Order: sequence, then C-alpha cells, then structure tokens
Amino acid sequence: MIVDYKNVQISIEETPILKNVDLSINEGDFVFLTGKVGSGKTSLLRTMYGVLPVEGERAMILDFNMLSLKRKKLPDLRKSLGIIFQNFQLLPDRTVFANLEFVLKATGWKKRGDIDNRIKEVLQQVGLSDKFEHYPHELSGGEQQRIAIARAILNRPQLIIADEPTGNLDIDNSKLIVNILSELSQNGTAVIMTTHNLQLIPMVKSRIFNCEDHSLEEITSIYH
Repeated sequence: MIVDYKNVQISIEETPILKNVDLSINEGDFVFLTGKVGSGKTSLLRTMYGVLPVEGERAMILDFNMLSLKRKKLPDLRKSLGIIFQNFQLLPDRTVFANLEFVLKATGWKKRGDIDNRIKEVLQQVGLSDKFEHYPHELSGGEQQRIAIARAILNRPQLIIADEPTGNLDIDNSKLIVNILSELSQNGTAVIMTTHNLQLIPMVKSRIFNCEDHSLEEITSIYH
C-alpha cells in the first residue's frame, strides 16, 4: 500500500485541522482531494512529505512510519515521492535542462550519460522535448507546470503529490496536466491531487475525497 492512514489527527499549533482520517491509496490509484480553502487539503498533503506531524493509530507512506519518522530520514522518504505545487517552483536563472539536472545530481545521479538520457525521457513524457534550452520565463504557465511534472517524475516516484497543480492554468492546460498525471497513474504511479476545478474530475477514473468540517469523506459515488 502506498498510503495507509488510520484514525489520523492533523493539527497546526494545537488547532485541529482534520480528525479521524482514514485513507488508503494503492499503486496506480488516482485520488482527487476537494474542499474549500482552509478545509485541510494542503495540510493533509504536507503530512505525506513530512512537513506537518501527524498523530493517530497508523500513518504509513510507502514503508515510512510518519508517526515516528526521524528528521534525518525525510530525504529518503522524499526521494520516493514526486511533489508538484501550484506555483511551479522552477529555478528562474536556470534552463529547463539545468533545473532537471540539479534535481538528479542532488539525489545522487553522477553519470553524464544517465543524467542526459533521463532528462530526455521525462521531457518526452510531458511533450516538451524541444524546450530543454529555454528558461522558465520563456515558457507559458502550462509549459512550466509540465516541466514541474517532469521534475517530479525524474526519480520514478511511487507517489505523486500534486497540490492544486492546475490552479493557475486555463481549462485547456488544466486538462492537459490531468491527462499527463492520469497516464502516469495508469502506468502504476499513485497520484493524489487537490483541486477546486470540479470539471476535471470526470476526465479520469479516480477516487474522490472531500475535506469539510475537520473530516475527510469519500464521495466517489457522486461523480462515478
């Protein structure tokens, strides 16, 4: 199991955010997370890569126990994850190639040929093979987010955590992003994505959860 949360409590500075969270995500699952601003969607995601602590009965991400994970183990956890944010977070003073190269070198890749080949592979996956020499400011918002996806999948993560990845994009680019993430899930990568754009949900076979009143509830049957 990729995510296994049982009776999990999430708080920020002793203020309860979500209570009694039960969530299981398996290999290849695509999960949408909906809810109003401030309902706890982002907080839930942040527990999955170790920014927020959790309490509860069980909280496993891959083989990492989030109830007792030591800070020095966080880099090992994050190497197994791909994280995508709404605002892209690309390095503005580096080309697309250099942005991706930076991540690979930081995570232990050393051979020039392996690095070059992997960057070519991920750019092809997101349909931007011709943009490797461009700087972020030379790309559209949709293209920047596709580069952010390429960056997230460099190390072939088992789980992609996408926090409002289409929040700054128009509907056409949003659909393109969801299609790319859907294809990744069909190839075995689990995806959990927060969204306010409910138009995107019917596009992909998925499970849907909603955050409301400090609770997480599965609402898949409403959409499928």
